[in-house]
Amino acid sequence: MKMQIEHLALWVQDLEAMKDFYLNYFDVVSGPKYTNGAKRFTSYFINFGEGRTRLELMTHPNIQPDGGKRGYGMGLAHFAISLGGKDKVDALTERLRKDNFTIFSEPRTTGDGYYESVVLDPEGNYVEISA
Repeated sequence: MKMQIEHLALWVQDLEAMKDFYLNYFDVVSGPKYTNGAKRFTSYFINFGEGRTRLELMTHPNIQPDGGKRGYGMGLAHFAISLGGKDKVDALTERLRKDNFTIFSEPRTTGDGYYESVVLDPEGNYVEISA
């Protein structure tokens, strides 16, 4: 069996807003809301297509912001979503800018050869949008 990352998980404060962000701006589908009442845990799996890595958005009332600048401490720095073309990166970057999301890094070709921009999602996570 070939190994791959099955999913990444993010703790979030506003589960519905975060789900809506990914559904609205990326070609993804949400699984059903999962709720564990005993543990006061709720989550959604965001699906990027059959057999692809998923993103799990999770919330719990005791989760607190870390207080630091995300992406610049230990732990997950960012994740990248490939759109399949430079024109798509440019178009989505402009759409996100128009909708008042922070464009942390403008579209460009990086030193390691990726064409990408970086946007902050509603809770400040760094999302690379790549060709």
